[in-house]
Amino acid sequence: MTFAYESHLIARILLSIATLGYGLVTVKADFNATHATNPRWTPHARFHVVWQVLSYAGVGLISLGLIWIGGPMQTERLYLAGLLGIAMYGGFFAALFARPVYGGLLYDENGYLPFKAPIGGGKWDVNVTAFTAMTTILILGLISI
Repeated sequence: MTFAYESHLIARILLSIATLGYGLVTVKADFNATHATNPRWTPHARFHVVWQVLSYAGVGLISLGLIWIGGPMQTERLYLAGLLGIAMYGGFFAALFARPVYGGLLYDENGYLPFKAPIGGGKWDVNVTAFTAMTTILILGLISI
């Protein structure tokens, strides 16, 4: 197996950061008492969060392979990895904007609470902040291909 380093290095790095955001960081953020082992969540809801996180990790591994393993169609594979990232982050933003339809909230009182905004006052949600930053990195990675 060869690794691809010769072209699109900035795109590979940015796409990798965005991929690690949904494929690895979510494991750390959700496999704990705020989500997967939260006694206030129903067992079925915990099942779904574990399924979601493990699916994201699997897609993330596939994406990293598309990004870094050498072979034919390297540019096309970078775009495919980027599209997988768009699907992951896009699903979050679709759920965010659809909250009125299904009665969703951004956080639970026993989860990750909003934090004081570093600029402009007010409170920022942890997930919205992180996923906005990761989506920006993802878009920059796609632009740099």
